Amino acid sequence: MKVLLAAAAALCCTLMPAPPGNVVQSSSVALGGESAAARWRAVVSKSLVGSGNGQSFYQWYLSLYAMKRGALRLRYQSPGNGGPLSRVEQARGAKMWFPVQQLEIVGEAQLMRPGVEQLVVQSHEMAADCGSAAVTVFASKPGGSAGPAVTVSNPCELKAAVAPGGGALELAGPYYGANAPLCCPTKAKANATLRYRDRKWIESPNYFKIQ
Repeated sequence: MKVLLAAAAALCCTLMPAPPGNVVQSSSVALGGESAAARWRAVVSKSLVGSGNGQSFYQWYLSLYAMKRGALRLRYQSPGNGGPLSRVEQARGAKMWFPVQQLEIVGEAQLMRPGVEQLVVQSHEMAADCGSAAVTVFASKPGGSAGPAVTVSNPCELKAAVAPGGGALELAGPYYGANAPLCCPTKAKANATLRYRDRKWIESPNYFKIQ
């Protein structure tokens, strides 16, 4: 039944307005519940902003759409409405644009309460060094909107996967102690689990920064 509802939500409606640039990834997510009318559409897209030195630079977008008046209408977009993405800008006097971005939908999971899904995305932005990575969980909000419920960040790299059973996230990346330089993480490969309990996000072990 869940597969049929997701397929119906994917095919039924026009996205208004269309996501910017070229669509890279698209997913149906039950932010509002399992019914086809309550399902949202999450779209990752990117738009070319410039080229130089044999490299292409893109502005990435995450767009979240909800059903209203027979169409899936835009309710949240990053970077316009906030994170996890920043605005890409041209470097002064150079054909280069920063930060260099990437974003991926990891999946959907019922992390906060049964019957309602949250969207999990991972992103990376880089300028002069290894940059910063983030895992962001999106949830529905009162009034028919949506937005980040929690963001976990880490220097250089952070990956996420939905844990078996779907009630938690498995995080992986380098762990940096308080005084560790970017070149030399305290632990090169660290793993942690993120759960929502008693209206709080809990990470165990506490390797990565919860925002």
